[in-house]
Amino acid sequence: MKIYVDIALIITSIALIASVILQNKGTGLGGLTGADTGGVFTARRGIEKTLFWVTVILSALFFALTLTAILVG
Repeated sequence: MKIYVDIALIITSIALIASVILQNKGTGLGGLTGADTGGVFTARRGIEKTLFWVTVILSALFFALTLTAILVG
């Protein structure tokens, strides 16, 4: 059981990292390093809104899998 939880945790963490990086669309490489791009807040629409909710779900799944890994291990 522990090996399945560990594999699910690795896959979820990679997907979570990818979804967070994809949210930096349009900010250039400066946004990845924390540089201020001077952008104005805009409403999330379309794929940005979907990607936001995917990130929220992945983070909740990551949290649940982490707790499961602690309890199983």
